[in-house]
Order: sequence, then structure tokens, then C-alpha cells
Amino acid sequence: MVSVGVIGGGQLARMMTPPALNLGLEIKVLAEAEGSSANLATTQVGDYTHLDVVRAFAKTVDVITFDHEHVPLPVLEALEAEGVKVNPPSKALAFAQNKLKMRKRLGALGLPMPAWAEIQDAAALQAFIDSNGGVAILKTPIGGYDGKGVRVVRSAADASDWLANLPQYGGSLLAEEKVDFVRELAQLSARRPSGEFRAWPLVQTIQEDGVCSVVLSPAPKATKETLKTTAAIARAVADGLEVTGVLAVEMFEARDGRILINELAMRPHNSGHFSIEGSVTSQFEQHIRAVSDLPLGSTEPTTKHAVMVNLLGVDDSNDFVRAYPEALAAHPSAKVHTYGKGPRAGRKMGHVTVVSDDAAFALAEAKGAAAVLLRG
Repeated sequence: MVSVGVIGGGQLARMMTPPALNLGLEIKVLAEAEGSSANLATTQVGDYTHLDVVRAFAKTVDVITFDHEHVPLPVLEALEAEGVKVNPPSKALAFAQNKLKMRKRLGALGLPMPAWAEIQDAAALQAFIDSNGGVAILKTPIGGYDGKGVRVVRSAADASDWLANLPQYGGSLLAEEKVDFVRELAQLSARRPSGEFRAWPLVQTIQEDGVCSVVLSPAPKATKETLKTTAAIARAVADGLEVTGVLAVEMFEARDGRILINELAMRPHNSGHFSIEGSVTSQFEQHIRAVSDLPLGSTEPTTKHAVMVNLLGVDDSNDFVRAYPEALAAHPSAKVHTYGKGPRAGRKMGHVTVVSDDAAFALAEAKGAAAVLLRG
């Protein structure tokens, strides 16, 4: 029996567990703490930043993969030097861990991005702002997610705290053009070490306060040219960065018609949760297949439309469970997934998916079920 080891005990590891077991594979998780979301799997607790801890865990499995991208590269490089299979490999994860490295590599590949610059002092930041309409998006190259480590700046003074602490962010900041976009898109795909590649339908993501709120699959009214462009971008990123496993390429559809790469994730991604019910092969099964170098499954949709709505914690008491009877009775088409997390305002606690041949029905049902659950 092949054994897959997942570093990180979050909801992504949790949702990898059922498909791994269905495939007859063993799955183990190295979690950060007791009582993690992924405790459905065989779980041990340890510090993923310590080589000895990760090395001991790796000896119990055949391949290492991830619930997040934060394992230090030197730890992974040491494992790889010892012959451990790591998917995606450290050379790919380097670009997911550092946004400046990502921009430089994507630029070398000739892929479309917002205008950007590496920033190491106030003068450089002000010059970039001035040359980009008086406003810019400033990011910390490392450590940011779900809107954290990102701010809109209109003068260098808006970033004085970050500029005063550059070593904390790897020595530089990343300034980007503030794109005037129509909507945000995500292209999910998967690639195995042998190079086999498959992509899911392009989706539209709707953000609230920097966090994904709703995913629409397929992206409404996407043109043939847009679909061709986004699929080609995903393939170029996967091959050019040698990604193995699931890859999410988040993009802007700009008002001037450009399709621009925003962010990358080299693991199952929030924008792909719809695929559990909405695709022949979910992103979680596909990731397990890909990192184990098994043939990839079909990514064809099961119905015309799928809508996913995130369940974001509203306070420190509502765990949704008490509202199940009402939500499930009122919205029988809804599929509810909870992540086994303690409630906290703004936290991703779960999601609701509805699949249907009617897009409006799917959206209304998913939002309706989510509303019942959120009010508890």
C-alpha cells in the first residue's frame, strides 16, 4: 500500500483523506497541534520547521505533500537530498513561498502579469506609485495569505512600518500595479511527475475583505479566447515551474481585456472546493493521484453549474452544527462541508456547494443554506 504524508493539519489535509482511502492508499498527517482539522487521518503532532521532526515523519510514508506552503525550503531540500519524494518539489515551492521569486520566474517565462517592481526603499516605492497613476498594491513577499500582507498605498509613507522592517520580509517588498479588473478568475489544474496534465473549467471567484466568499463554476460568459488563454497560462506555469500536484493560478480579467496572473498556490485551493460535487474527479483526489504519480482522472463537470459558498465564522460561538436540521431541510440540494475547527470570527469554518443545470438556482440555494448556517 502506497502511503502519502501530508504536512499541515488543516482542512485541505482533511479533505484529501476520503479520496486517499477510497483509492486504497494510506494517508498520514503531520499536524501543528492536537485536535487539528485533519484528525480524521492518522495524525502525529510536530513542528514542521524542524528537520529532525519532518525527517522522522518522512520515514513512515512513501511521498510527502502539503496542506500549506510554509515548510522551510532547507528542510525540504535536505529530505530530497536523502532520496525522499517531495511533491511539489522544493524547487517549485520556492516560487509559491516568495512572491518576488514568483514574479521574476513568470517574467522569464513571458507570462502576463501586472506591472511590478522590487522595493527596498521609500524612493523606489514612491517612484513606482508615481509612474502607476498615484496608487499601487504593496505586498510582503513572504508570509501573506487571505488578504494579509497586502495593502493599497498612495505614498511611500503608507508603508513606513514595512520599510523599517525589511529583514522580516526577506529584504524587499513587492509593488504591483493596481489592476482595474472586471472580475477575478482562477484556473485549477494538476500535473504529475511524468508530465501528464489536466485542467478543470475556469472559475470566477468573488472576494470579501480579501477572502474568497463565492466560487462560480464555470466562470460565467467566459469567451473562447479567455478560456484558451487561461488554460495555456496554467500549463505554462505548471511546466515552467515543474509543479507536481494541484496548481491554482489566480488571475485578474482586466477592464482593458488583459488576463493577468495574480497569485499561485501549489496545493488544493479554496477556488477548487466545488470540484468535490461538481467534477468527475475532485481536486483532492487529483492531488493524491498526482503526487503519487498515478494516472489523472477526468476533470469534466458533473452538471452545467456548481457554486461554492464559504462559511466564514461570525463570532466565537457559532459552530453551525445546531443549524444543520433547518439548513438541510430548507435546502436539500446543498452539500455542507465543515472543517472541524473551533469557531472564530472570519475563520474558514466550512463551505456549501450546490450543483445544478440552473446557475441562478445553484447560487440561491448555496447562499440560502449558508445564511441559515451562519445565523445559527
